[in-house]
Amino acid sequence: MRLIYSVLLYLAAPVALLMHLWRGLRDPSYRERLGERFGFGPVLPGGTIWIHAVSVGEVQAAEPLVKQLLARHPRHPLLLTTVTPTGAARARQLFGDTVQLRYVPCDLPGAVRRFFDRVRPRLAMILETELWPNLYAECGRRNVPLVLASARISPRSVGRYRLLVPLFRQALSHGIVIAAQSETDAARFRSIGASPTRTHVTGNIKFDFQPPPGIEERGARWREMNAPGRPIWVAGSTHDGEEDMILDAHRIVIQRFPDALLLLVPRHPQRFDVVRHLLTRRGEAFTIRSSGSAIPHGTSVMLGDTMGELMMFYAVADVAFVAGSLVPIGGHNLLEPVSIGRPVLTGPHNFNSEAAARLLLEAGAARIVANAGQFGAAVSDLLGDTALRTSMGAAGRGVLESNRGALDRLLKLVDPLLS
Repeated sequence: MRLIYSVLLYLAAPVALLMHLWRGLRDPSYRERLGERFGFGPVLPGGTIWIHAVSVGEVQAAEPLVKQLLARHPRHPLLLTTVTPTGAARARQLFGDTVQLRYVPCDLPGAVRRFFDRVRPRLAMILETELWPNLYAECGRRNVPLVLASARISPRSVGRYRLLVPLFRQALSHGIVIAAQSETDAARFRSIGASPTRTHVTGNIKFDFQPPPGIEERGARWREMNAPGRPIWVAGSTHDGEEDMILDAHRIVIQRFPDALLLLVPRHPQRFDVVRHLLTRRGEAFTIRSSGSAIPHGTSVMLGDTMGELMMFYAVADVAFVAGSLVPIGGHNLLEPVSIGRPVLTGPHNFNSEAAARLLLEAGAARIVANAGQFGAAVSDLLGDTALRTSMGAAGRGVLESNRGALDRLLKLVDPLLS
């Protein structure tokens, strides 16, 4: 089965490469270090701890794990791989030169072998689960322990995996340790061939996230300098198909709060210009963060077209909407605004972190909005009710505190593999 899979990958590789290069025409960062995606790159010292985090969200979630591993195992170099340039840029912001960075190779057998020849990992950790049969098989062939950390399988994915159970049963048969986010995720892994004795429920390490020191003070200063006295809400990590509904909701908000300010923050930098053109086409009174200018009087939207400032924007705002959830992307990290006590709104699509979303909704820390009318009404209600915002924020912090500890449970599985 894996041979058939590999042949199909080789047949698809030229098309995938052309698509990648086409994407690079719009975003030059996709053309950088292209060889790494085929397993090339500098040779690293032996004994490397390799962590893979797909993009920005996973990189952010990996921060406490990376810092703990650097402190607990200083003799082992640490490599962090990503898929996206935005993930790599965020990793550089967070970790500087304390870790090695490169792109993960595509799952072609030759690319995977070249990657392992150069990296020579002592341990491999994949965050939040990407099932790559050739990469997993190479770990088994070279006796490299592999841990799936904060592992999950969405309801949408499990059906696809079950269609190819023989392929994934083989991929999961090499002594892989699975540290699942929930018992539901653990059961889904077992259903596609994971070993019951090596499948553990450790929780979601996103609950161990700590906001940057002083972030609330920075947010308060920014607000005082740029929008003193104004009601502010933020829509963070937005995707195509979401901004129109967000802006429609903001027009409802403005009917009740004429001086309300929306901080609109797209997920990917290549969409900054797209969203700017959308704001222009709709006739919105907006400014852009990268201009560095004060927000003019009468401006109702600020486009957040910079990287690495989303947490500060959450700290600036009275209400936080976490995007990727109005469209079937699966939602982004609800726990970032929760960590600083903000009430959270989200769309109906949260299968990327369904357990966390359920806990927040049950605790009354978050609300679901499904259309512009609901959305505008929910934002307006929260902006007009300080006590409600405070109670939702406190409930969210309670959920966060009561579910911490996943990182410690994960490290108890990892430490013996490095001893």
